[in-house]
Amino acid sequence: MLNIQLLCIGKLKEDYLRMAAAEYQKRLGAFCRLTVTELPPARLPETPSPAQIEAALAEEGKRILALLSPRTEVIALCIEGKLLSSEALSETLQSLAVGGASEVAFVIGGSYGLAPAVKQRARLRLSMSPMTFPHQLARVMLLEQVYRAFMIAGGGKYHK
Repeated sequence: MLNIQLLCIGKLKEDYLRMAAAEYQKRLGAFCRLTVTELPPARLPETPSPAQIEAALAEEGKRILALLSPRTEVIALCIEGKLLSSEALSETLQSLAVGGASEVAFVIGGSYGLAPAVKQRARLRLSMSPMTFPHQLARVMLLEQVYRAFMIAGGGKYHK
C-alpha cells in the first residue's frame, strides 16, 4: 500500500474545510496510508519586503525538506507547475507505485508559495489550475483529486 504524505504550510481554519478534508482522508484509508502534516507558516510583518518573503520561504522549505526521506517522491503544488487531468494524475501515481515508490509526498506552500529548494526536490511540479484558490481550499481539492485518482485506477464508479 502506498504511503502518501500531505505536507501543508498552515492549518485549516474553517470547520467546513476541516470536515471536507476529513471525509476524503477517511475515504483514502481504503487505498493508501495517508499522513497530513501541518507546519506553521514563518512569521512575517504585515507588508513584508521581498527579502523577508525569501527568508520566510527558505525557513519553511528547510522544515519541509527535513520531513522527507531520501526515497520519498515529491509532488510540489505551485502555480508554474504542470496541469494534469484527473486521469493523468491517476496514471502518475500508479506509475510511481509500479516503479517501486512506496512514499509520495504532496507539498502545499503558504500564501507566498514554496521555497526553490522544495521545488527542486520535487519529481513533479503540479498546478491545480491557472486560477488562484485559497491554500486551504487547495488542500481539500488535492485530497479529492488523490481519492479520484485511486478510484480511476481501480475502475470505480466515482469518476465519470
